[in-house]
Amino acid sequence: MSREEKAKQTYTLLLEAAAEVVGRDGYAEASIAKITQLAGVAQGTFYNYFDSRQDILDKLLPYMGRGMLDHIAVSLPRDLVGPAREEARLEAFFAYLDQHPGFYRILYEAEVFAPKAHAEHFRVLVEGYRNALNRAVVRGEIEGFDADELETVIYMLLAARSYIAMRYARDENGHAGPVPGHVIKAYMKVLTKGLFA
Repeated sequence: MSREEKAKQTYTLLLEAAAEVVGRDGYAEASIAKITQLAGVAQGTFYNYFDSRQDILDKLLPYMGRGMLDHIAVSLPRDLVGPAREEARLEAFFAYLDQHPGFYRILYEAEVFAPKAHAEHFRVLVEGYRNALNRAVVRGEIEGFDADELETVIYMLLAARSYIAMRYARDENGHAGPVPGHVIKAYMKVLTKGLFA
C-alpha cells in the first residue's frame, strides 16, 4: 500500500473503532484510549488524524451516515421506481442497522454530544430524500403535494423509520435482527394509500 492508502486505512480504522465504542458505551464513555486500543494503533497516532476526542466524535455521525446512504444506494436496483423503490430503500436501511447495531445510539446521543454533526447528518438525509421525491414527482408517481408539503412528508418518513427501528430492529436485549415482514407491509400500505395514491 502507498502511504496515502495506509493513512486512509488508519483513518477508517479509527472511525470504525469509534463507532463500535460509542455504539457500545456512549459518547460520554468513549475515550481516545478505548478507540485506539480497539483500532490497534498507538494513542500518538490518533493525533495524526484527529485534533481531539471531540474532533473524532464530530466526524463520527457524518461518516456513519454516508456509509448508510452508500449501503442503501448500492442495494437498490436502478430500475425500481415509486413505492417499490421506497420499499427497497426501507429494507436496505434495516439491513444497515442489522450490520451496525450501534448506529441509533450514535445518532441519538449526537444531538447532545456532537450537535453540529447531528445537524449535518439530518441536512444530508433531508436533501437526499428531497431529490428522490422530486424525481418521483417528475415521473408522475407523486401528485398533489407542493414543495413545503413534501418537506413535511420527508420528516414524517424519517420519523416513521426511526420509531419503527426502535421498536422492531432490536430485540428486548438490544440485539439487532431482521424486521418482521408485517412491519414493512404496514409501512408500505401507508405510503401506497397516501403518498403514492
